[in-house]
Amino acid sequence: MSRWSCGPLLLLCLVYEVQTQVENRVVFLPGTFQNVSLSQNETVQVVVSRVQTDAAFITVQFHTQHHNTTLSYTRFPAAGESHSAVDSGLVSPLDPGQTSMILFLSTTNSEPVFGSGIILPYSSSDPVPGGCNMEFNLNIDPNIYIHYNLYETTIRFAPANLGVVRGEPAPACDATSGPFSRWRLEYDVFQFFLPENDLSEHSLFRALETVVDTEGMVSNGNKVLTLSSADRTTAVFSSIPGQGVIYSVIVRDPLLNSSASYVPVHTYACSFSSTLDSCYTLGKISTKIFFTITGLAGLLICFLGHRFFKCELFCMGFSFTAFFFFVLISRTTELDYDIRLALSALIGIVGGIILVMSWWRFGSVMACIIVVGLMLGFLIASTVLFTPLGDLDIFRRSDAVYWVTFSCIMIIVPLFFVRWPRQGNIVTCGVVGAYAVVLAVNAFVYTSLSYITLNILKRLLNSNFSGAFTDVPFQSIDYILLSVWLVLGVSGITLQLMRERERPFFPPSPYLMWLQERERRKTNVLDPSHHCPPLPNRFLSRVRQLTQRSEPAGEHTPLLL
Repeated sequence: MSRWSCGPLLLLCLVYEVQTQVENRVVFLPGTFQNVSLSQNETVQVVVSRVQTDAAFITVQFHTQHHNTTLSYTRFPAAGESHSAVDSGLVSPLDPGQTSMILFLSTTNSEPVFGSGIILPYSSSDPVPGGCNMEFNLNIDPNIYIHYNLYETTIRFAPANLGVVRGEPAPACDATSGPFSRWRLEYDVFQFFLPENDLSEHSLFRALETVVDTEGMVSNGNKVLTLSSADRTTAVFSSIPGQGVIYSVIVRDPLLNSSASYVPVHTYACSFSSTLDSCYTLGKISTKIFFTITGLAGLLICFLGHRFFKCELFCMGFSFTAFFFFVLISRTTELDYDIRLALSALIGIVGGIILVMSWWRFGSVMACIIVVGLMLGFLIASTVLFTPLGDLDIFRRSDAVYWVTFSCIMIIVPLFFVRWPRQGNIVTCGVVGAYAVVLAVNAFVYTSLSYITLNILKRLLNSNFSGAFTDVPFQSIDYILLSVWLVLGVSGITLQLMRERERPFFPPSPYLMWLQERERRKTNVLDPSHHCPPLPNRFLSRVRQLTQRSEPAGEHTPLLL
């Protein structure tokens, strides 16, 4: 009785399982993107069909914005048979006559995950990405492994192997090192920037559709470097928090003139899941307050710096001292960022006051102008090394060459101030003040122009940053802010040159003026101030007037009406 009652239930279970497998199946066609939505703990069967007979292997890849998914050869992922990542991929060699295959896609995320996948077929003449993997879990690993921190983003990948026809074993990776082995292969590393200030999935997937294959990346991406098979399969780039970047590696076979693409990876150099400082809330409140005040001060200096010389000296001394001590405190302590910024600002205030007081006390305009010239030299040197010149191998491989070049440019600029001190001071006010406005805008809206000085700060704070490529996107917002910088700078310089042309080169020192006035009073007997008693006597006399009652002077004459 029980056996007959269990039979329909077992049949119903089998039917339900078959229906579930059919519902959780998606078909991938070669060269066509397929959108997939995954629920928690759901496994989707990926059916690869219509593979051309001339293809020797295929790469299957699946991309999400920031959730991990697992691609597996088997229904239940196992070590060496699956890969979990935001950008995951597998290589599947094909057997003779095979035109389809089945893979599995799953996620353990607590919320639905949306992604897009594609398969790319390759012929027997194309190299196999990751075919000589000896570092990661998969036997053939076409994935690029990415790691980032505040300063740098590092990518690593496994060496490739030569392609073979279907059914034949792959060549040995290290049997020989001649021109007919995998050692002839070369690796081109590319990067592709997403639109600035755009964290949408639509923007990411549209970009992936553009650069997912070899032709798309070569046509639209930026080739950063080429590695030989003897080089380490590693590349380092400058991190740009909040800016989406796609990295890809194209392996080329110069002998057969063929190529294949690794699975592209992307990063925003920030976390989408962090509640404190996520990609959506980049920029601390303290940073925004600090640079807002800096921008307002920069706007004042840009147009009125030479007129209000003491204010200019204070701002320049503040900037110089605050930057130096921020680097020093960050290198020597583990204090929180807000505390470091506050301490640097306080010390910067002291530095600004010292520079103003040195001019007030000693009256040496040229010494103060040298400090002002160093600020302009710092900005010019940073701008020069912000260009592609800064990514030359001689600067990336030698800190000594980099800093000597930087220091020479920085020191040469103040030398022109010796000959033209007023003009140099006004130019510094316009250029540096306008750039401070750009930094203030960057506190709220990302712009690549901030990396002119930020790259220098990163290199000072991180000893390993020297090997990183510092290329950044230059898009519409950057052209707008570059125009703002130029317009503000030229306007400020022109206005101050016209207004100050009839005035003395620099205002006199208040302390020296006081000394001269005192000396004049001592020697000029006709000056009424010469007969005034000394200050201590005048002070005591005033105290006596306030504390003692004055005696009557005798008979008072009534007022005449």
